[in-house]
Amino acid sequence: MAKKKEIYTYKAPWTTYSLAWNRSGLPGEKFKLAVGSFKEEYANTIKIIQLDINAEINEASDNNSDDTQTYFNEVCSCEHPYPATKILWAPQSHLTSGKSSSKNLLATTGDYLRLWAIDDNNKMNSEALMNNSRHQEYCSPLTSFDWNEVDPNIIGTSSIDSTCTIWDLEKQTPRTQLIAHEKEVYDISFAAGRDIFGTVGADGSVRMFDLRSLEHSTILFESPDMSPLLKIAWNKQDPNYVATILTDSPKAVIIDIRVPSIPMTELMGHQAALNGISWAPHSAHHICTVGDDSQALIWDITSKVRPIEDPILAYSAAAEINQLQWCGLHEDWVAVCYDKYLQILRV
Repeated sequence: MAKKKEIYTYKAPWTTYSLAWNRSGLPGEKFKLAVGSFKEEYANTIKIIQLDINAEINEASDNNSDDTQTYFNEVCSCEHPYPATKILWAPQSHLTSGKSSSKNLLATTGDYLRLWAIDDNNKMNSEALMNNSRHQEYCSPLTSFDWNEVDPNIIGTSSIDSTCTIWDLEKQTPRTQLIAHEKEVYDISFAAGRDIFGTVGADGSVRMFDLRSLEHSTILFESPDMSPLLKIAWNKQDPNYVATILTDSPKAVIIDIRVPSIPMTELMGHQAALNGISWAPHSAHHICTVGDDSQALIWDITSKVRPIEDPILAYSAAAEINQLQWCGLHEDWVAVCYDKYLQILRV
């Protein structure tokens, strides 16, 4: 993806799926990631890995080369019930909250919303298990979540039961639960501020909510044939822009919330269904998409062409890419997951 090829590969003992960059920015935390397994059974795994900063960083690794394993150290791991649908480390704002457990706190979704902490001995411990069902022991599976970066005491989760739950992490109880869509809710994303968030789901709509007035929502976009929308990503540098992807579709849709219903543009460069989208954390105009064509493409949405068919950068993996996250601390780095591999790429 870059003129100077910098790619580092971690090979896991299982198919990789969920991933997250550490966001603390503390000394010794550089290039640390969490990666989750995808096994069709109850017993799954979360591993914390870290790029060996003493390795020759300027030496790039080839795709799937077995010796690339030496570039990463396994910090710790823990069992996770079912595959984690998403992992996120606590936002940087959580570090100033005065909580002793906030240094290495992360969350996962799957059967429940779970909080984990990594102690000084590099052991991953369960901190909390939160059930969004008020009337029964078991809750509907959670498809995704997002951590509010302005108020890190808030997490929003999405569920296949058509609801979203806004959690109070200190009390470990729901602040509110709302029916967000007519069908399953597949993803949720907070805007740059505290109160605005968006959701997508199986009813084919992108909806915008305000925590201060949850009685109403705004439909920002509906897919033409009402096909499900899988992911939503809010542009944190310019909150007017939201991105989404459709089921079994090679295109991503960019929405300007000031002009709802009609896509601002569509990104049309992939040859197979998309699986992930991530805005650049440092730019309002750049976004990365990944898909079943094994491609990771970076786009500049300032192009006057509609739709946009030519990405500004492209990278080919060795298999279908199922997950993507752009690093907030190291803005030139993107992480992707495919098959049994996690790669970090300098862009």
